[in-house]
Amino acid sequence: MPKRRLTGTVISNKMQKTAVVRVERRKQHPLYRKVIRHHTHFHAHDEADEARIGDRVVIEEHLPMSRLKRWVIVEWLGRGDA
Repeated sequence: MPKRRLTGTVISNKMQKTAVVRVERRKQHPLYRKVIRHHTHFHAHDEADEARIGDRVVIEEHLPMSRLKRWVIVEWLGRGDA
């Protein structure tokens, strides 16, 4: 079974070798048809500790590394300004 991959934005890099990534998804309301944005925060492993706030990254599922870390950063799509 392939591992899940998600695209998100780094919102925090204050931990050592860990970045918090916000993944946003859009969903249409079933009755009113308005598009609603939902988001989830994932703790992702960053071995080189090079993630910066605002970076667009691709994260991939991984075996648990700690209580919250189950994802790893595999690719950078763009650098942030912050």
